[in-house]
Amino acid sequence: MGILEFLKGAARQVVTGGKAYKAWVAVLVGMMVIGLVGYANQWQGGLIATNMRDQVTWAFYIGNFTFLVGVAAAAVLLVVPAYVYHWKPIKEVVVLGELLAISALTMCLTFILVDMGRPDRLTHIMPGPGNPNWPDSMLSWDALVLNLYLMLNLVVVVHILYRAYRGQDYAKWFVVPLVLFSIPAAVGIHTVTAFLYAGMAARPYWNAGILAPKFIASAFCSGPAVMIILFQILRKTTAIEIKDEAIQKVAELMAYAMFFNLFLLGAEIFKEYYSHTEHLLYTQYLWQGIGTHKALVPYAWFSLACSVTAFLIFVTPAGRKNWTTLNIGAVLIFSGVYIEKGMGLVIPGMTPDTLGEIYEYQPSATEWMVAVGVFGMGGLVFTTLVNVAVPIMMGTLRAKGASTVPMGAEATH
Repeated sequence: MGILEFLKGAARQVVTGGKAYKAWVAVLVGMMVIGLVGYANQWQGGLIATNMRDQVTWAFYIGNFTFLVGVAAAAVLLVVPAYVYHWKPIKEVVVLGELLAISALTMCLTFILVDMGRPDRLTHIMPGPGNPNWPDSMLSWDALVLNLYLMLNLVVVVHILYRAYRGQDYAKWFVVPLVLFSIPAAVGIHTVTAFLYAGMAARPYWNAGILAPKFIASAFCSGPAVMIILFQILRKTTAIEIKDEAIQKVAELMAYAMFFNLFLLGAEIFKEYYSHTEHLLYTQYLWQGIGTHKALVPYAWFSLACSVTAFLIFVTPAGRKNWTTLNIGAVLIFSGVYIEKGMGLVIPGMTPDTLGEIYEYQPSATEWMVAVGVFGMGGLVFTTLVNVAVPIMMGTLRAKGASTVPMGAEATH
């Protein structure tokens, strides 16, 4: 009754499901095919197939990467109440948050891969075949913490599910230290990503100490928004019981994060406009445009409108407890942060460029296709992991002779 049997059982479960499951998997595979077609075009022609140029070398791919790091880091919002305060409604679904983190990190690393143009250059940051320039390079630190956090979540999830598959509770001496370490690790992955931006002295828009806390605050808005939607879908489409209290607690924590995120945004805008240095140019390009160059202005104001509206919904208990307004708020904050961490972060940092040239960037069809494929892949990873995890958690997928007590019942300690 070893790990091999567990893996075989998990593999069988991946291809087991009803018509809705298979249809959804087919949609995700279709998205991946679209992505492969787009990437084949990029591979054949090079990065010129994208709308990136010498003036804008980081763009849509890196914006998605940055956003998804925040989604991955937000799993800690479940870990703290579950394992620090032992709050049972959250503890019963914390595995789902870790599965979301695994899926988000998979997409993060893939976006980096497609942005390289030549994936073989990945070896350049690997010790041995390459020269990672350790410890001076922030890129090396980012690669380290992202892969470490991915492995951390994989180890915890596999251990918990493997033990549940055998009808046993997880080993506290093994899991608890790892999940407690995942708290600073989750903060660390987004902090190091922020430092990757902030450490560039030649990019004044990014070169600010406020960037790291702003990244963390926005992560605790967007990631939980995804969880709120997913939890409602899962409890309608699977046998897993996700209590209202768990969703409401996530929504309450989001309200605090939203306030902090908007406060930091206001502080950032005040500093730029009140000091009125030459560096104001980058902020002006985002919020006002420069002359006729106003490509980002609609994105900036739409993002702000989404974030403010979502905060007003979540800050009131009535707004959080009404499922319609709760879901509207979740979609709004997801949209607001997605734009803020994508087009609203990456492009203004590079426009105008260091020579003062303004290149109006918009994602190309190739970039959209590749992004669709990456999100399809992430969705497929999450879907298949959930399809394995839920039956184990509910006690319906067990090794021969193992206890069929649901995992939630075992977690009452």
